[in-house]
Amino acid sequence: MAQLKVVTRDGSLHEFEAPDGYTVMEAIRDQGIDELLAICGGCCSCATCHVFVEEAFLDKLPPLKGDEDDLLDSSDHRQANSRLSCQLPIGPELGGMTVTIAPED
Repeated sequence: MAQLKVVTRDGSLHEFEAPDGYTVMEAIRDQGIDELLAICGGCCSCATCHVFVEEAFLDKLPPLKGDEDDLLDSSDHRQANSRLSCQLPIGPELGGMTVTIAPED
């Protein structure tokens, strides 16, 4: 389990324990945070689970792959710390990480 912090679009902070082996997207949806649409269900084909990752954790994440990079390129809100939350597996190294849900495109 890892402590995960999620900032929603209205600025509300949600803190919860996220199970190892889940993705960040799955953990957020299990908490009932509905604004993370994740329309494709985590198949890396829609970019509706776009989040901004706390800078201190970027080097602890798996490398950005081609499909994810292409999908993020389609967002008007892409930043250097943009990732698709369906591509971020939770493990102890992510304990305390904060992600902010990106604006809708």
